[in-house]
Amino acid sequence: MCQYSSVDGYANDWHMVHLGSRAVGGAAAVLTEATAVLPEGRISPDDLGIWSDGHVEMLGRIFRFIEDHGAVAGVQLAHAGRKAGTSAPWKGGAPLSEAGGGWRPIFAPSAIAFDEGYQTPQELDRVGIQRLSQAFASAARRVLDAGGKIVELHAAHGYLLHQFLSPLSNRRRDEYGGSLDNRTRIVREVVQAVRRVWPERYPLFVRISSTDWIEGGWTIEESVELARQLKPLGVDVIDCSSGGSSPHAKIPVGPGYQVPFAERIRREANILTAAVGMITEPEQADRIIRSGQADLVVMARELLRDPYWPLHAARRLKQHISAPKQYGRSFST
Repeated sequence: MCQYSSVDGYANDWHMVHLGSRAVGGAAAVLTEATAVLPEGRISPDDLGIWSDGHVEMLGRIFRFIEDHGAVAGVQLAHAGRKAGTSAPWKGGAPLSEAGGGWRPIFAPSAIAFDEGYQTPQELDRVGIQRLSQAFASAARRVLDAGGKIVELHAAHGYLLHQFLSPLSNRRRDEYGGSLDNRTRIVREVVQAVRRVWPERYPLFVRISSTDWIEGGWTIEESVELARQLKPLGVDVIDCSSGGSSPHAKIPVGPGYQVPFAERIRREANILTAAVGMITEPEQADRIIRSGQADLVVMARELLRDPYWPLHAARRLKQHISAPKQYGRSFST
């Protein structure tokens, strides 16, 4: 979950406590928020970043703490595209002018603004697309330098890679637009660029919006095909979220509402999947795994509400995971 608590992309003591608490609480893996691979790819000026070697040192310190407490550390790499340059939610979440701390230009597959009041983006040219792939690869190398062992590419929620996938935001007439193969091309190229620097022994996740929830948008059928394309390129897990391409989508939010996407992609593309979205109860998460609907459960808001959720869940399910020795007596009775 984005923390909007960085200056110039740098992690700080807030991130140490925020991320470290989830490792202390028993999470198996702890990933950073959406972490910008280029400064103009930030959702807000306060986003975490990894476009500079200078960002590595503090991330490395955080990752060592996470690993010392039994979890695997990783980074979600992102570029916001046409949704870049907004204020933090508690500052209104609105698009920022340059005078207000925003920036120009922002970039997208096509010159289509996300919504009224948003900046009309500049269409990425081929040089920009090549720069983007290299930025993701360089960021993955920095994750490795920091000691991270998972990279997740953010191709969901209406951010730049998703913008190329969705017909709602991609009206190009070149090899990056039109057909499904063309619209998925940039994701394949980013995956290949990242895999050239990201060791085979470490997993590569791709987070997708399984559907745009709107007519004429990206569909679950296309998500299945994308997963089939990505598996032979070295993607290990598809993290199955949804929505974000249109502010007008009607999303039927409810407990586990996105789990069927993970189940279908897992079955039809024969790839590991992660289930997300309003998974809050231990029995619910346990059932998703035991029934084969997904291979992982990824949690965000519930772990913000309770960083010790995994320890409480293990106790309820009569399973054992190790609590820190400092807390051991509190979780042993």
